[in-house]
Amino acid sequence: MAEIFLPHGQSPAVACMTAVATPRVLLLDDEPFMLKLLTHLLRDLGLTRVEGVTQAPQALELCATRTDPPVLVMVDLNMPDMDGVEFIRKLAEQGFTGDLVLVSGEDERLLHSALTLVRAHDLRIVGYLHKPVTPGSLKSLLCDWTPPQPAGAAATLRRVYPVERLALAIEHGELRNVYQPKVELATGRVIGVETLVRWAHPEDGLIFPDQFVALAEAHGLIDRLTRCVVTEAIAQAARWIQAGHDLRVAINISMDNLASLPFADFVTELASAHSVPPAQIVLEVTESRIMGDQRAPLEILTRLRMKRFRLSIDDFGTGHSSLAQLRTIPFDELKIDQSFVHGAGRDDTQRAIVLASLGLARGLGMAVVAEGAENRADWDFLRAHDAGLVQGYFVARPMSPEAVLDWLLTWAARVRDEGLLINPEGAK
Repeated sequence: MAEIFLPHGQSPAVACMTAVATPRVLLLDDEPFMLKLLTHLLRDLGLTRVEGVTQAPQALELCATRTDPPVLVMVDLNMPDMDGVEFIRKLAEQGFTGDLVLVSGEDERLLHSALTLVRAHDLRIVGYLHKPVTPGSLKSLLCDWTPPQPAGAAATLRRVYPVERLALAIEHGELRNVYQPKVELATGRVIGVETLVRWAHPEDGLIFPDQFVALAEAHGLIDRLTRCVVTEAIAQAARWIQAGHDLRVAINISMDNLASLPFADFVTELASAHSVPPAQIVLEVTESRIMGDQRAPLEILTRLRMKRFRLSIDDFGTGHSSLAQLRTIPFDELKIDQSFVHGAGRDDTQRAIVLASLGLARGLGMAVVAEGAENRADWDFLRAHDAGLVQGYFVARPMSPEAVLDWLLTWAARVRDEGLLINPEGAK
């Protein structure tokens, strides 16, 4: 999706009003004063279609309308009769497709539990607000929010593809790699990129991996898919090296790849054929999938590490055996999951997790990549705590290999013009 440049203080929700109807917002709170306050604050942000109710059953009825349902519901967790947690469950049962914002005076950990519950119900969540709500906190929460797409458009995007069609896509070369840059926080220097796969469907356009990777894993196609991705990524690494760009290329690998002993030789021979030094290739493994019989994965990863390929433990902190895997497998890089990184500067729980992860990595002599820096506040927080490398939309979105070279020039100018290397407030 193309970047949207907005006037100062304007949210993406307001900017899109020229193309679609003004988003409808529903407020649920048993305190009439809070309803009036939120209505006033939302209208100041340009969200003028706001309706407030004090009873959960009335809110459920309004959300169930098929003609003009609210696209954003802000719900108080602490209410008499039906509390916010029960309301969320009933909202999910109705098939609500809009976005939620939680409003509460409860502590951070309880709010995080509520956020996790919302996601478990497969509902969309923007975030939460502490009472009393301030203009600044509301604006900060909604500054990047865009209304969800109509149900018809979402259905098109979430089309289910038969496994036979995916097999043909792999065979006919319809997979494309895009690359998201990683930069060094201390210097702004571009260290490398992460390889992300897309399916260039001839009729449906660009399809994201959440619509086909699980299908490949479930039907025995993931090894073929990954080999296509690795082959093109290493070839691209060679092209960048020949052009004089020393970019480290990270590639995601599946546990199914690590169950096949020839995989280590495949990667080694491919890098050698393209004259790419193994240290320029990072193999990212999602830690929650490193489980079960570890003999083959351990052999493959140990052999690759001995050959000087870099190993990264991806999505750190989201699995069930993070510390055990750090002890067992020779990882030399730790990626802090984006769910902890974005907003860590204003969230005590996330901050504690990020800082603990940084301390652990330093103690083990591992490099760190903080994934999911979405704004300047995330960047400044990570710089203040010497977080190593950073990746996220604030730095760059995934892009074609051709666009990477142009982006390198614009990034250097941006580091200078935006003062990204100036120590943020609170830095040591």
